[in-house]
Amino acid sequence: MDRLLTVEEAAEVLRTGVRFPRRLIAERRIAYVKVGRHVRIPESVLAVYITANTVAPVRRRTRYRRAA
Repeated sequence: MDRLLTVEEAAEVLRTGVRFPRRLIAERRIAYVKVGRHVRIPESVLAVYITANTVAPVRRRTRYRRAA
């Protein structure tokens, strides 16, 4: 079973302000759990979100090669 994080704890994991995870919840971009009137976010959901939004570096080809 995943640990359920508060919005504040999720913001710390993402290293953002509290508004960002709240916006993700409002826009239904991440899954969340309602416990009564409290909102909790499973740790695995944040891990999936981070993995899905990770951008790989692009290797650019240059026109000129380095001189030997």
